[in-house]
Amino acid sequence: MGLCAHVRVGRRVPGLAPEFRYTAAFAGLWPAFQRKDAMTYAIIKLGGKQHRVREGEWLLVDRLKLDEGKTFNPDVLLVGGDGNTDLAPTTTVTARVVGHELGEKIRIGKYKKRTGYRRHNGHRSRLTRIEIEAIGAKKAAPKKAAAEPKAAAPAAPKAEAVAPKAEAAAPARAAHPPKGYEDMSIAEIKEHVSTWRRSNIEAALDYEKANANRKGAIATLESALAAKEEH
Repeated sequence: MGLCAHVRVGRRVPGLAPEFRYTAAFAGLWPAFQRKDAMTYAIIKLGGKQHRVREGEWLLVDRLKLDEGKTFNPDVLLVGGDGNTDLAPTTTVTARVVGHELGEKIRIGKYKKRTGYRRHNGHRSRLTRIEIEAIGAKKAAPKKAAAEPKAAAPAAPKAEAVAPKAEAAAPARAAHPPKGYEDMSIAEIKEHVSTWRRSNIEAALDYEKANANRKGAIATLESALAAKEEH
């Protein structure tokens, strides 16, 4: 059997077709070809972008409004692996926020020749690093309504339903100083105090002692109360 020096002789691999030969060109693909259960992956959507993720991967995405250590479930668009692809997945992806960081500095320079115009600026994207903790937890199915409703309790007679309830005693109205009392001067208080009711005078006296504490106003209010008691 004559063979050329530049022709490589392949060897058979068990389980492959007779015409298939394991050559050097195929050597790098053989481990993936031999593995039957490919790792499950998912395509998720975060911040308007799609990312292909697997369990245990770390990913840099646009800044999320979540604290470090918090877990969340992003939108799942597709789940694949083991030769199957689910375009309407019912599984969820659990991700954890590892930390918040800034991206690489992008430098921006502008200039105009013969004018001396020079501008230099920079930008760093605000990013969040997340870790994919699990792929495959199924979503909880919505609870189905009971086929047969429970027997309703017999309705109470209308007379009992319409029976009037005991009315609670209305709370007494709290007295308050006359309107605009806070802005009145002592002369104005002396002028109008004779027209106020006793409850308003008492409320004004309490307000005066607790806040302004004007001696002339307190004396005027106390004398007005004494006059009310005499009558």
